[in-house]
Amino acid sequence: MHPNPIYRQTAPDRNLAFARTRGFGQLSVNGPDAPLAAHIPFLLSQDGASVEFHLVRSNPIARALAAPLAALLAVTGPDGYVSPDWYGLGNDQVPTWNYIAVHLRGTIETLAPDALRPHLDRLSAHFEAGLLPKPPWKVSKMPDDALARMMRQIVPCRMQIAEVAGTWKLNQNKPDAARLRAAEAIATSPHGHEAARLAALMRDAASG
Repeated sequence: MHPNPIYRQTAPDRNLAFARTRGFGQLSVNGPDAPLAAHIPFLLSQDGASVEFHLVRSNPIARALAAPLAALLAVTGPDGYVSPDWYGLGNDQVPTWNYIAVHLRGTIETLAPDALRPHLDRLSAHFEAGLLPKPPWKVSKMPDDALARMMRQIVPCRMQIAEVAGTWKLNQNKPDAARLRAAEAIATSPHGHEAARLAALMRDAASG
């Protein structure tokens, strides 16, 4: 996370709302020989106190969960390269990269096997709801034998959240006019992810 406080003034509720809407992130823990990471869809509880997800049993993190583990779930949003030429501020500027990232830190543990089916129902319902008017896919549509085989291969998990931190790096350290010029240019840039959304957030950002 960028250390400059100007990029870290977003309220916890907005950071949690961003993570909840995104619903996908990188889970990392300390392994015995090196850091371990998994890319997971997840559900954030309404009170922001916990995250539920599942892991394939063969995942190294799942294998390491004989006891609860400290973990980081990094949730990223739009990002993009910023050319110093876009500011119109002279030749003393440098390139940078704008981005949004929310970090959820806490402790992860496996849940009892009977927690898996309700978790899968909630997870699919959450993401299918965004596809309306398509009739939602449901776990119950799977044949019983196929569902049983699939469920034997995964384990339900939960992370109790102890800390929420967010970086919204949107050129808040530049004058409004320079930030808006950069937003116009970044909207069509080939470098980054969700450039148009990043540009919109830059336009809305408070100046430093």
